[in-house]
Amino acid sequence: MKRGLIDWFLVTWLMVIFVSCSEKNDPAPQTEENNLVEATLIGSRTAAELQILIQLSGRDIDPTHFQYDVEIYKVIYKTAYKGLEINASGLILLPKTNAPAPMLSFQHGTIIQQSDAPSVQSLGSLDVISYSAMASMGFVTVVPDMIGFGVSKDIFHPYYVAEPTSDAVIHNLLAAKFLAEEKAVTFDNRVFLAGYSQGGYATMAAHKAMEENAVEDFELIASFPAAGGYDIKAMQEYFFGLDTYPQPYYLAYVGRSYQTYYDETDLLSDFFNEPYASKIPSLFDGVKNSGEINAELTNDITMLVSENMLANVETDAQYEYLRNAFEDNSLVDWAPALPIYLYHGDADTTVPFENSQITYEKMLSNGATPDNIKLITLHGANHSSGIEPYIEDVIKKLQELK
Repeated sequence: MKRGLIDWFLVTWLMVIFVSCSEKNDPAPQTEENNLVEATLIGSRTAAELQILIQLSGRDIDPTHFQYDVEIYKVIYKTAYKGLEINASGLILLPKTNAPAPMLSFQHGTIIQQSDAPSVQSLGSLDVISYSAMASMGFVTVVPDMIGFGVSKDIFHPYYVAEPTSDAVIHNLLAAKFLAEEKAVTFDNRVFLAGYSQGGYATMAAHKAMEENAVEDFELIASFPAAGGYDIKAMQEYFFGLDTYPQPYYLAYVGRSYQTYYDETDLLSDFFNEPYASKIPSLFDGVKNSGEINAELTNDITMLVSENMLANVETDAQYEYLRNAFEDNSLVDWAPALPIYLYHGDADTTVPFENSQITYEKMLSNGATPDNIKLITLHGANHSSGIEPYIEDVIKKLQELK
């Protein structure tokens, strides 16, 4: 999801109510261990402030949804990356209440600039204000930077790689549990997950991991992934079937991510034509935005992607490692037992609606039931316009389930 869409998403959320790598050869933190390395109070918001903001928005929203003052913490916590224990960062926002509170983990969409990491944004940013609004609703709100941003910025972000993505989410939740205990906020053990676009993929990756490996003292209630590319192999097939694609940086981002995560030196030259293959590493420098990266690439798929890759990706033994990576990181080989509300706009061509359809159908064929997973079509919505109806419906469900 482009940065502009992230801003729109967060602004809309606020308006409709509703985030140093330490390379040790230690295992990933166990769930019973306190993995919170550091928590720094960086600010606060009062419920009254948030009520005023919602009233000034001009929306017909009941300001009493904002019930609690909020404390905002920047946190560093232990997680895992490629078998190593590392430090990652994020935000944890605590509602100031004596009532038991559930957790809501919000996974942000695609970011490429270090300045967009939740933990480094200013307190006055629309993002942090919006996270505060979520917490003011009575949720311990958790917003991971994701590996590759914040204190782990020396690692290239493992974009659409399932394991480090789910680890970053789950271990931030764990850190929030310990911080809540320290600050005398009662966590009631219930967890909700939400996110749009890449945040949708991260949400489903975390949900899948939490079902497959239960986390002590965490009861996952439901997740709300939206507009994510859950079946990565199907995404590859979609892109390769296009003549042009207006956001080529997405393909380059996945390519660079898989090259670094899997230590596949030749991946970029296998995948992309020159001059693009050689320039991609320098484009993702943490400073350039999506528009600047797109300007250095091409919208023409046949010019961007190598001819042999386009023609023979399914059969050539040279590409077996890439096919395996796509399949390993696709989130379609399981049957969820807990509720997933899967949202997607049927006019989305950035991340096609068909990808959610494929995911839904594969999960049903794996044994899931329509009671466990629901495909919610956002009629007429594209990747941008689907955000608002998604948020509005998630709000209702969160209020019902809370």
